[in-house]
Amino acid sequence: MLIEFKAAAVNPSDFKAATGLMAYAVFPRTPGRDYAGIVIDGPAGTIGREVFGSSGDLGIRRDGTHATHLAVEAEAVVEKPKNLSWEEAAGIGVPFVTAMEGFRRAGAPKKGETVLVMGVNGKVGQAAVQIATWNGARVIGVVRKSEPYEGHANSSVEVIDASATDIAARVRELTAGKGADIVFNTVGDPYFQAAHKSLAVRGRQILIAAIKPVVEFNILEFYRGQHTYVGIDTLGLSSIAAGAVLRELSPGFASGHLKTYPIRPSAVFPLEDAQAAFVAVAGSSRDRVILRP
Repeated sequence: MLIEFKAAAVNPSDFKAATGLMAYAVFPRTPGRDYAGIVIDGPAGTIGREVFGSSGDLGIRRDGTHATHLAVEAEAVVEKPKNLSWEEAAGIGVPFVTAMEGFRRAGAPKKGETVLVMGVNGKVGQAAVQIATWNGARVIGVVRKSEPYEGHANSSVEVIDASATDIAARVRELTAGKGADIVFNTVGDPYFQAAHKSLAVRGRQILIAAIKPVVEFNILEFYRGQHTYVGIDTLGLSSIAAGAVLRELSPGFASGHLKTYPIRPSAVFPLEDAQAAFVAVAGSSRDRVILRP
């Protein structure tokens, strides 16, 4: 299908790829992984459809979404929920695909389970909270310094301040000694040991990031705890695979159980000001940064 873009998000991975920090990114190419737009050419019956999507290869190994138009596989696009704006739909992409793929691989959280989210106020952390509470799980979040949970949730989220509290001890206290059934570690090695010690028997830790790639690993505690570790790299997902994940999430956005990130007018940039948008993301903006052709 040929898509006329109405909005496209800027992700940290877009910045890294565009500035040469990803050795496997292919140059020259247009960056951008997430999008929302209108089908203007494609199979019969698809013209005029309002769609959105994401990808692990767009903007990395092939031309991406920071453009006016792009041809993508028909199986990759997802119908845009009518209650979402273009900017909101474009902002779903990478963070929600990452969170959902983590739960798909580790086992979806269930009612009665406890999910511990490290870096709960990050974009992937908020997506993980939404999906877990949508599934009926209890969520405990970890923040680096004292602050409340900032995102949407379908039930209350207890927050642990890592600067003032022993994370694992507090998790055990909150779960009557059991620990967390799933730890979604969005930060990586700084929280690896705390996450490891917070796991319940047969608990699963999901890892999506690293600052330092090497950590201490207690094999004895690992196998005696019957733990599972799941690594998620959405850059390995094709456009079609990412579309399949978004298709699972779409009913949640249509029903209101899942909510998009707030899109602030100051974080929306015309395509001609893409450099300013990239600078905002490079400066660790907490806003969801959007390009609008």
